[in-house]
Formats: sequence, C-alpha cells, structure tokens
Amino acid sequence: MVFNSREYPVRPVVAVSVFIKSGSKVLLIKRRFNPGSGRWSIPGGLIELGETVREAALREVYEETGLTVKLGKLLNVVDYIERDEKGAVRFHYVLICFSAYVEGTPPIKPSEEVAEAAWVEESEVLNYDITDSLRTLLSGK
Repeated sequence: MVFNSREYPVRPVVAVSVFIKSGSKVLLIKRRFNPGSGRWSIPGGLIELGETVREAALREVYEETGLTVKLGKLLNVVDYIERDEKGAVRFHYVLICFSAYVEGTPPIKPSEEVAEAAWVEESEVLNYDITDSLRTLLSGK
C-alpha cells in the first residue's frame, strides 16, 4: 500500500471544511500549518478511514474549535491544487464544504492547528487574508 502524504501526494487528498454561521457572523480560523499557514480560513481537515463526510465535518469542527454545531447543506466541492516552482504538485486537496450553524457566538477553544480564531461579520470576511480555497468557496465557483 502506498502512503499518501499531504505534501507531494501520490493522489488527491479528500477533506472537509465547514462554513459556520451564527446570525450575521462567521467563524474564521487562522491556520497554523500549511497549506495556508498564517492565513484565515474555516475549520476542516482530512476524512478518516471509515468515516462519513458529515461525521468528519462535525469531528473536525469540534477538534479545531471545541464547538458542537448543527451541520447544514453541502455548499460546494472545491479543488485546491498548489504547485511548486518546478511545477510539481505540492498540495492537492478535494474539499467537501458544508454550512453549519450555532446558537449565539460561543467561546472558541482553538486546537494546536489553529493560530487564532474569531467571529467575524460575514460582510467583512473578504477584508481578511483568507486562503485561496475559502475565496473559491465564497465566489461559488
């Protein structure tokens, strides 16, 4: 069996991401690790073997933020492909993106993967240094 690394993978890596809303606010997290280190995004991560995409979405949100959310609908499937200076595929993720909702703006308990987290007015999200995959999700493409 071939191990599929996150960096320079032998095949695309399948992951989930979750766009969490509370009223007019959205939960953004600043990524601690690549891809997208130091940029704002939404919670998410890899799907584990034997786990459904919805189970993975709920688990990743809880692991990264300490929040229990109500998962909504599938928003989009986003391809994230990053090549290095030689043209080799450094990262290739297929992100299955869901909406989710939470009551109020509960405190966030960031994991070690999260450098920072904040509830942000949805109208202000594009003013942040967001990841390319979040920008693609927001554009609806």
